[in-house]
Amino acid sequence: MTSFGNPRLLHPSENEMEDIHEDNETTPLFRNLTRSLSGLDEPTSERQNVGGPQRTLSTFIGVFCPVALSMFSTVLFLRLGFVVGQAGLLETILQFFLAYFILVLTVLSICAISTNGAVEGGGAYYMISRALGPEFGGSIGLLFFLANVFSCALYISGFVEGLVGNFGPGGSMNVSSPLPVDDPANSFAAWSYLYQSGVAFFCLIVCLIGGAMFARTSLGILLIVIVCTLSAIVSFFIKEFKCVPIPHSNTVLYGNDSSNPNITLCRNYTTMTVATVKENLFRNYTIDFATGDTMTFAPVFAVLFSSVTGIMNGANMSGELKDPSKSIPRGTLQAVCFTFLTYLVLSVLVAFSCSRSLLLNNYTFMQDINVWAPFIIVGIFAATLSAALGNLIGASRILEALARDNLFWFILKPATILSKGGNPYVAVLISWALVQVVFLIGSLNEIAPLVSVFFLLSYATTNLACLALELASAPNFRPTFKYYSWYTCSLGMIGCLVMCFLISAVFAAVAIIVMMILVILLHLRSLPTSWGSISQALIFHQVRKYLLLLDSRKDHVKFWRPQMLLLVANPRSCAQLIGFINDLKKGGLYVLGHVKVGNFDETQFDLVQKVYPNWLGLVDSLKIKAFVEITQAASVRDGVHHMVHMSGLGGMKPNTICLGFYDDQIPEDSLAKQRQRALRRVRFYSSENMDTDSAINVFPQLRDTEGDKYLTADEYVHVIFDALKMQKNVCVCRHFHKFEKEDMMHSKKMRYIDVWPVNFFRPDTANYFDNTCLFLLQLACILNMVPGWKKHTMLRVFLCVKSTSEDSEKKRKKLYTLLRQLRILSNVQIVGWEHILELLGESVDELENHPTRFPIVSDEYVLAANELIRSQAVSTEVVFCYLPRVPAKASQRAQYLKQLKLLTSDLPPTVLVHGIHPVTSTTL
Repeated sequence: MTSFGNPRLLHPSENEMEDIHEDNETTPLFRNLTRSLSGLDEPTSERQNVGGPQRTLSTFIGVFCPVALSMFSTVLFLRLGFVVGQAGLLETILQFFLAYFILVLTVLSICAISTNGAVEGGGAYYMISRALGPEFGGSIGLLFFLANVFSCALYISGFVEGLVGNFGPGGSMNVSSPLPVDDPANSFAAWSYLYQSGVAFFCLIVCLIGGAMFARTSLGILLIVIVCTLSAIVSFFIKEFKCVPIPHSNTVLYGNDSSNPNITLCRNYTTMTVATVKENLFRNYTIDFATGDTMTFAPVFAVLFSSVTGIMNGANMSGELKDPSKSIPRGTLQAVCFTFLTYLVLSVLVAFSCSRSLLLNNYTFMQDINVWAPFIIVGIFAATLSAALGNLIGASRILEALARDNLFWFILKPATILSKGGNPYVAVLISWALVQVVFLIGSLNEIAPLVSVFFLLSYATTNLACLALELASAPNFRPTFKYYSWYTCSLGMIGCLVMCFLISAVFAAVAIIVMMILVILLHLRSLPTSWGSISQALIFHQVRKYLLLLDSRKDHVKFWRPQMLLLVANPRSCAQLIGFINDLKKGGLYVLGHVKVGNFDETQFDLVQKVYPNWLGLVDSLKIKAFVEITQAASVRDGVHHMVHMSGLGGMKPNTICLGFYDDQIPEDSLAKQRQRALRRVRFYSSENMDTDSAINVFPQLRDTEGDKYLTADEYVHVIFDALKMQKNVCVCRHFHKFEKEDMMHSKKMRYIDVWPVNFFRPDTANYFDNTCLFLLQLACILNMVPGWKKHTMLRVFLCVKSTSEDSEKKRKKLYTLLRQLRILSNVQIVGWEHILELLGESVDELENHPTRFPIVSDEYVLAANELIRSQAVSTEVVFCYLPRVPAKASQRAQYLKQLKLLTSDLPPTVLVHGIHPVTSTTL
């Protein structure tokens, strides 16, 4: 057995000391605070990354304008009549309130997150990923990206619809050379796809020039849209009664006459009348002529909601904003209020002045009743085109942020390529190509449900992020925006999910499943990020709460489980033992304990803090579920006292102490062998550093033949004695350098777990089972229940009897009955041992007269017992034997250790066990 500590580590070199002080005193936060307090920090607008985007946009231009433009988009001039005609005025107002209720709750969550720290490029994705961690951040970021791509395609489809409706055959502009349109009989709308591609190409050019240029022009575009909207509002009051023509694209109303230019149907614009509003007051769902489908609440809400999903557009421009934490909440809330009031006013005016038939059959009716028709045409083009540009820019920025974070391996690496001005032009090209694919879905009303589902899921995760931060109660989550709480986050998340499944349950379920698969893949990849994961904060919060509820005074034997503390001197020599105890713990606590020997006052720094990360790396490398406890003490024995008393927390304290065996065998570097095998099994998704040198060399080299041990035999026996004195079960493990679990797993031959529930040092006790015997059976049974062990091993219990005894079969049946009562499936093997009993130095009767005295047995007797065990262990994987108590007399302890060596000599991997408490029960 090697030592629990290494004196060579007590005095670090000067270089090591410099590294430690540098790590502790010059962290990034320390350096930033130093620069700020000394006046060396630059203004926010001047802190630029080389080749990165320039932070020049204000709240109004960078947030309010793109958000307002995106929220006007298609509903304002193209689908408001569709919504009012299908749902009626009351239900339209209800839908707007529902949509904006979800939006406002989500905006509150965005404001809380964005004001809790510096927001970088990537906007909403950046905020969510840094709040929830890389696993959820990566999957949700991809969802945000796809939502923006689909939304861009939706708005371009709206642009083309307005283009064809005005400049196509039978269009409102009555041009002499109308644009060619698709034949309704054709399955593929080639002309529409061509127009959509042309508009998408224009958006591509604008985005390649730069997002800041679009943001600056968005003010002018917004002014145009506002002027056009005001013209529509004024027109409702000054225009007189008119019969508005129905476009020939309405094949539902025209039927076979849709291609006949000589037949034109019209429907009434009635001006503001009570009769009209009564007609439009309640819902009347019917066929949508654009898709041919009968409408219900869900698809109409999907069209409405898909057009007001632009609340993230300001956050997506966070990389170009002067002060994102201030601009995002202020600009977004202002834009939401402004667009909501505009929609309410227009909905009421439309319901009061337009017949229901007009609303259902002509989606561009506003330009026919406007004081000047081109106002509405310009408004349609400006609103849809600006919204499309905003989403294409947002998609590219999110894709660039995903690629820069290196979450999806090399797949997104090209998206990190920037122009000289910091524009991610490759990300723009990828986003544009995906928009081209989305056009193949069909018309605006067919794309809208998909857009709504994507954005609703995105908003649900945003509310989830804020809710998680709030519930975690982390001291550093203190946003300057205060108008939120856990119930606003919960309501927002629940509302998003309910509406998501209401719109399209199948698509929503598929999207969630794909997102969770991505979460699992990213988790398995073990991403080396330093963002901080909300899962750790939530786990801490819950674990603390449940640990307080876990009361050790309420422990019951029915629910006993092993709580292991494995004392490790050097993990190089015991990698197999560490893995074996991991199998033996059965879901219980598992702690790796290590003692650094030395006087704390004589060391220049804390030895524990220096080596602790290395041990955590060992746990990750061996893929075991264990905690690490390291202490520094003047001796190994004192360190073990600390470890046994202080390990664990609350009701989770070790009840079993495990340690290796003390002998003169030269230790083998089993850790190096294990790491070499791991190198041959590297998984494609792992980002783990598989450099064996860096994983192993942090631990001291093993002792050689001439090397000194840092633990004496007497101190080792004292450790066992002290553990029993502290009422802990003890497991002493030997020969685990022979243990090869992989060979066992690949073997086609059945192996055995042997249990010898007899104290060979007190053969007089062989007729009954004490706590140690039951503990032996319990541990062996637990091991046999572990996957892998259960398939490749069989449990055997050996019953030692005198061959001349007539009641051996009776004893076997009695033991078999006991095992059945304990639900332990095992074979009972009878072995004769009268030839061993004859070698005892004193008779069994004399041993019975001195039950408390440590028995004095001959080495010859112990060797005979060893031979008995070895004769039965031809195909044995692990042997469990009885560990006798340490003798109270110090003079007998050397003999005690010597005879333990003789008893376990040349055996397979062996566990010597001594149990203190009852661990199994026959009751329900």
